Amino acid sequence: MSYRLLLALRAVVIYAVLTVFALFMLFPFLVMVFTSLKTPADTFSYPPRLLPSEQALVETPDFDRPLPLYHIATPSGERKLMALVEENIRVGMFAPLTAAGQPDRDRVVMRRFGEVKVAGGAAPKAVVVDRQSLPVYEVKVDAGVVEMVALTRTVVGRFINPANPAEEALANVRLSEPVTRITAHPENYAEVVNLLGFDRALSNTALITILTVIGQLFTSILGGYAFARLRFPGRDALFLVYLGTIMVPFVVLIIPLYQLMVVIGWVNAMPALILPWLYTAYGTFLMRQFFLTIPREIEEAALIDGASRWSILTRIFLPASVPALATLATFTFLYAWNSFFWPLVVVNTGNTRAQVLTLALNVLRGRASDSPNLILAGAAIAVLPPTLVFILAQRYYVASVTSSGVKG
Repeated sequence: MSYRLLLALRAVVIYAVLTVFALFMLFPFLVMVFTSLKTPADTFSYPPRLLPSEQALVETPDFDRPLPLYHIATPSGERKLMALVEENIRVGMFAPLTAAGQPDRDRVVMRRFGEVKVAGGAAPKAVVVDRQSLPVYEVKVDAGVVEMVALTRTVVGRFINPANPAEEALANVRLSEPVTRITAHPENYAEVVNLLGFDRALSNTALITILTVIGQLFTSILGGYAFARLRFPGRDALFLVYLGTIMVPFVVLIIPLYQLMVVIGWVNAMPALILPWLYTAYGTFLMRQFFLTIPREIEEAALIDGASRWSILTRIFLPASVPALATLATFTFLYAWNSFFWPLVVVNTGNTRAQVLTLALNVLRGRASDSPNLILAGAAIAVLPPTLVFILAQRYYVASVTSSGVKG
């Protein structure tokens, strides 16, 4: 085997393994998207199906409504395509009596109970079968009437042949195979958006996320540049204290932060969801570390040419730090978009004007508990925007990681 062929086979195996793992990771996401396009009945279908589908219908001239199609098994064992006309018909499996007064199980026929009557009139006849007294019925067979007993009772449906409506058959609906077709119901998304002010929650979340991302980028850039390039007394000690705030758990800050919102009067208002998160020690640390990798000689040359600090920051540092900015923007976007606990604390669930997407999803989970398709449509609305943002910013994120690894 040549070396080139060996490399090709190795690449095929690697890509095959990666594809299998990718499909395995994507499967829950595909289930969410496809289920969001189903009808409520289709979500509870058994066996479960991945693709959205619905019952196939057929129009017939004898009926003013479309009829559902099924594949049914005829007594001869043949499978036929039939349309369901009527359900919940009570029928029995009747067997004639032998000379010994016992049922002949080799000559069983199916009849509706409305088509038979109890034999004996005022004094109904009965026979004992397997120590059980069974009534005797008069059943029409061909041109005569035969006394029979009902061995079993069940409920069936009446089917007709769409091509020949005169051809009818009785079959158990639950045991018949419905004919389905692939379909989709994108109107589920419109229903979710119009439900419980979901559109307002979506716009609020987008506004809060955009303002939070812009605010964190602005403060992190200024703070990171100051800690990386400006010299002032206590700079390193102040940076260590500021960086140490990352180690403080958020649960410790909830009560004092909420009390501060009460004093300011921002409880149940959107500013409480934006302003406390405009400053982040992580973003400042990230930008500071990236700014430290930029050669100091470039900055000194700009200062000699008479450039101000602001010009150096905007014209030299920012264009060179696009990967770091994209990374910080992606992390901030994901955190702000998926924030749940703080909005749950500071915003009343009944306040739809300041409600965010995560709270609306929590309410939707209870209101639409019998419609998983609507719940997953809401989840898809919440998941798709950050997924698209991550995909679009992925190359910058990878560039930031690789560049920091090389220069570090």
